[in-house]
Amino acid sequence: MATRTQKAETTAPYESRDSIKNIWGERTPFKHQWPDRCDANVVETPDKWVQSACVLCSNGCGMDIGVKDGKVVGVRGRVFDRVNKGRLGPKGLNGWVSMNHPDRLKHPLIRRDGKLQRASWDEAMSLIVEKTKDIQARLTNHGIGFYTSGQLFLEEYYVLAMVGKAGLNTLHMDGNTRLCTATAATAMRESFGSDGQPGSYSDVDYTDCLFMVGHNVAYTQTVLWARILDRLDGPSPPNLIVVDPRKSETATRATVHLAPKSGTNLALLNGIQHLLFKNGWINQEFVSKHVIGLEDLRKVVSEYTPEYVEEITGVPTKQLKEAAEIIGTTPTLLSTALQGVYQSNQATASACQINNINLLRGKIGKPGSGILQMNGQPTAQNNRETGCDGEFPGFRNHQNPQHMQEIADIWKIDTIKMPHWNQPTHIENMLRYIENGSLEIFWISGTNPLVSLPHLHKIRKLLTKPDLFVVTQDLFLTETAALSDVVLPAAQWGEKTGCFTNADRTMHLSHKAVEPPGEARADLDIWLDFAKRMDFKNKYGEPLIPFTCPEEVFEAWKQMSFGRPLDCSALSYEKLTGGSGIQWPCSEEHPNGKDRLFDDGKFYTDTEYCESFGHDLETGAPYTKSQYKAMNPAGRAILKSAHYKAPMEVVNDEYPLHLNTGRNVFHFHTRTKTGRSKRLQDADSEPNVHVSQADADALHIADGEMVVVRSRRGSVELPVSIRDINKGHVFIPFHFGYFDAKEDRARAANELTIEQWDPVSKQPMFKSGAVRIEKCVQKEGRREQPDHAKEQQTSTVKHVEETKDQEALTKGLQTQHRVRRLELWMGATHEALEMLIEIYKDLIPRLVHDLEVQSGLEVMRRITTEILHTFQPLIDKYHESRQYGRSVAQRLRNAIFPQTEETHDPYEALAALQSLDLFLTYIEGHLTALMPASMAVWDEQFVGAVTFAQGSIQRQKAWVTQHIKVKSPQTLLVPMVEAGDLHAPESSMAGQLRE
Repeated sequence: MATRTQKAETTAPYESRDSIKNIWGERTPFKHQWPDRCDANVVETPDKWVQSACVLCSNGCGMDIGVKDGKVVGVRGRVFDRVNKGRLGPKGLNGWVSMNHPDRLKHPLIRRDGKLQRASWDEAMSLIVEKTKDIQARLTNHGIGFYTSGQLFLEEYYVLAMVGKAGLNTLHMDGNTRLCTATAATAMRESFGSDGQPGSYSDVDYTDCLFMVGHNVAYTQTVLWARILDRLDGPSPPNLIVVDPRKSETATRATVHLAPKSGTNLALLNGIQHLLFKNGWINQEFVSKHVIGLEDLRKVVSEYTPEYVEEITGVPTKQLKEAAEIIGTTPTLLSTALQGVYQSNQATASACQINNINLLRGKIGKPGSGILQMNGQPTAQNNRETGCDGEFPGFRNHQNPQHMQEIADIWKIDTIKMPHWNQPTHIENMLRYIENGSLEIFWISGTNPLVSLPHLHKIRKLLTKPDLFVVTQDLFLTETAALSDVVLPAAQWGEKTGCFTNADRTMHLSHKAVEPPGEARADLDIWLDFAKRMDFKNKYGEPLIPFTCPEEVFEAWKQMSFGRPLDCSALSYEKLTGGSGIQWPCSEEHPNGKDRLFDDGKFYTDTEYCESFGHDLETGAPYTKSQYKAMNPAGRAILKSAHYKAPMEVVNDEYPLHLNTGRNVFHFHTRTKTGRSKRLQDADSEPNVHVSQADADALHIADGEMVVVRSRRGSVELPVSIRDINKGHVFIPFHFGYFDAKEDRARAANELTIEQWDPVSKQPMFKSGAVRIEKCVQKEGRREQPDHAKEQQTSTVKHVEETKDQEALTKGLQTQHRVRRLELWMGATHEALEMLIEIYKDLIPRLVHDLEVQSGLEVMRRITTEILHTFQPLIDKYHESRQYGRSVAQRLRNAIFPQTEETHDPYEALAALQSLDLFLTYIEGHLTALMPASMAVWDEQFVGAVTFAQGSIQRQKAWVTQHIKVKSPQTLLVPMVEAGDLHAPESSMAGQLRE
């Protein structure tokens, strides 16, 4: 591909605008074709410009890095890039200076005698490998967990996925993308069959209506907002409908601003759909051909009248009707969502309703019409694509054996070693495993959970457990790195080469511009070093991860992506160099990428192609393949419906205010980079709590006054900022931790947040929970919090440094006594199967006097005996303990079977068959637990035995169910002689019948 160039600035310093004071730049109004504008900030005239893209929000703006004497001296936007046409936001123009910050980590650190001390790479990596092998020997590979970022490169994620899933064969892998975009991925799988944004940024150029739900794009994606502003100020501006409890910068430009109560998004969206049905604003031709679930959705939303929605949400009926009419009659519709949906009550269910609205209108796959379930981080999409969090590589379905076989074949590992007994372990469960001691290595890369996870008091307690070995690789000594056992200095953007995908599927290649400081290494090099030291092999005895550079990894990734929705097989480093970013799919069919998905009305929902079989949106229970096939989506989109349920934690007299957290415009994530850019930090140096004027008056607090904000989990002390926000709501930015705190006071928003997760996406509900505001006590000229706040204060210091003595830890680990529970479960299962034979032999014949049942009992006994025979080699191999088994099985048998010697009562016979079904279900539950366990020990014989047992128990349950169905109508409906009269003399019975 021919390299395109743009004229460099000839003088320096040069700044195209003060992006702190003028965040979005000057307007260039347009329709259909967004004009170019080159934004730049350089402090010295560069010797050269190196192609890259911005990694400080999910927009993924094309950028060039200016280099002079081996040092980054500035950046400029790439005017021919499809994403930004040369524009950059304040973070892009100013965030790069953190690369040169003196606090960068330059050498590995190891905790010795409770303190982090400088070490060599060999010492650090040798210690990690030593600990890994110790955990493997004592706890199996499932004692190791990985928690990564949304800011690395595709190549790094892919190698990390191979380390975890192919090298260690574990599912314990997640990323902080769980906190920001898990719901986006889940909602697209539920509705369209696979992850992958249907829409494109170019839809902004053509749309007649923008529908933004919980998405303050003006602050989260400043360049995209500049594009929208240029449409709003241009000819034929689109309507803008904004759903947000705050009067955000985005909402100030709204045609209609809907401000629902926190946690009520689902009711609001159901109300809009109610009006679409009621007014006939449904594209009948489209839905008849291209969707399923229409009647179920119609039935659910029929209850959500405007009056009922107002009662739940507080949104006036007039506003709801106005918004619905615009949506229902607009020629084109572009819908977007972000954290206001994803981090709120009923997140996945709400996100699916946004998808529904576009589908009902048939507004998808056309210029100006689409959906962008936005990402929160720049490379979150790659984390999902490669399988480092809740997914598998290439958007493959873990419930589809063929998909898992494809991954195993590409990685050249045995299929049994491909971990797919469940979805990858999400961070909530990994924290639980840390708490119960079954996970002892936690490897964190490029993220800062000591600020970003909910309920920080508990997170600090868990990550400072003496028996937990924490490895952190990052750019700076973050709050998390400061308490780790090993700290690895990582290279950042501009110091390494790699690709990443933004929120509209545009892939960019970022070339290495400068060397990292000191001994810092790219994350890719760290993973490759670990894999080599662990001597990971494929099934042919070759190195499992043989790569030596990013481009080799990218070429391998192309093979993994082939034939899947994100097909990158026609991409290359050469093709990505010199021009614009390119959207996937980029394949033989679409050699220059594909602007928007589903333009042909065909979705990724075929049973053998889809990434997921979906879930019950209210319970989170996954659907089985048979349930999915019964829906018969066959390439049609799925309309998913759900009723509104109130949040778990609601406001009351003690905690009367709804808590909301989110981003501000000048910072990213936990400010690891932006907090070390002087201009960005000076622009927003401290967090505050936003309250409404009405609440401020009621609490007698003034703008700028320090207050204590308290939840059931903790408290923070912040200044008040009176803003345009719903009465009864407060907002706190989540970026601020403690690395640069000037006072010893709690200020991180996640001291307050609730430990509640969406049942489907497992994304934390940061925008749920209740708080109260208290005035700070003034004493002797200084602020003082109430006494019950002091304990919280002492646990939040400027630099958290846990004094974990390594020798004491090692000694403690050696003396720990652990018991594996597999033996107990095997014993209980074996015991129950033996008891089942007894039930067939002695009990059922006394209760069920039926020749057909009697003839079947010997078959049931034989089947159960075959299960026991199949299980015996596994019991010999893994052993069993009957410490609990007999008592539980015996208690169950005594409880559910009639306590009678023998009876001819048909009702008792029916009850006995029901009891038998319950006992079979008890055994089935044991086998359900043994199936993933058998897969997690990578034992094909074990898997085969459990599979056989499950099938055999299901055969027996089917037999019992059939007999219950046969006997129940006659037994339950036809009046019968009382059981006590069954042995009366025949003449007496005949007389009664004659009467």
